[in-house]
Amino acid sequence: MFLEELTPILTELTRQPVAFLGGFFSGAFRLNLSDDPVKSWLDKQTGSTGNTATSKESGNGNNSGPQSISIE
Repeated sequence: MFLEELTPILTELTRQPVAFLGGFFSGAFRLNLSDDPVKSWLDKQTGSTGNTATSKESGNGNNSGPQSISIE
C-alpha cells in the first residue's frame, strides 16, 4: 500500500533524474527561481533570456486583495 503511493515519484525519478533532483533540491531548500543568484545561473545554463516578468508584475496592477467575478 505504501509502495503504491511512491510509484509516481519513482517513475518521474527514473524518467528524468536530473530535473527531478533539481526540483526536489530547490523545493527542499525553498529556493526562489526568480531571485539571484539562481536566476542568473539558470539563464547561463539555458542560454536564453526568456520572459523576466514575475507574477507580481503581471496582471492589471490591482493586486490589493480578493476580487469578485461575475459568471453569466
